[in-house]
Amino acid sequence: MKKIRLLTLVLTASFLGTTAVAQTQQGNLMVGSDLTDLGFNFQKESTIFHFNLNPKLAYFIKDDLALGGYVNFGLQTTGGNGTDVNYGIGALARYYVHDANVRKLEFSKRVRFFAEANAGFGGSNPANGASTNGVQLGIGPGLSYFITPNVALEALLKYDVIIGGGNSTTSHQLNLGLGFQIFLPTARARAIIQEERGK
Repeated sequence: MKKIRLLTLVLTASFLGTTAVAQTQQGNLMVGSDLTDLGFNFQKESTIFHFNLNPKLAYFIKDDLALGGYVNFGLQTTGGNGTDVNYGIGALARYYVHDANVRKLEFSKRVRFFAEANAGFGGSNPANGASTNGVQLGIGPGLSYFITPNVALEALLKYDVIIGGGNSTTSHQLNLGLGFQIFLPTARARAIIQEERGK
């Protein structure tokens, strides 16, 4: 019994103490989403519901560099004042910084800094005010905190610009995204998909 407890303790310690390096290896998948601005405001004659969802899927083509796609959708409804809609779809690139000087700033073995850029098509369409639909470009720094070897909580500060048509030719946004990502070896991802199909 003591041996089983000791083995369990050793496995748990090694599981929790794993550094955040293996997750960003070539061949792994990154799946997750930023969740920001989700909520309700209940006020007489001014009830507001708002949310913003930004799912992502990327594949590590080499260590620390992932390419993939994103979709984003944001909605805000205000009683009697219409609905604001934001959307986007496109490609993204994420690079986990491996520079020794930057790594010194990482305050834990579970933390990794990254930079993310995106390019695609999007729109910002408020119920009242200028709307813009067209090419969407974004870039910004982020931080991943690995709560387990394969799951990270994230914060991403991103500057987005939409250039196109509408009431205004450009729309600028600075967004702070909070969310999570799951990192899976490709073989494990295939096994999960086959398991789900078998049900």
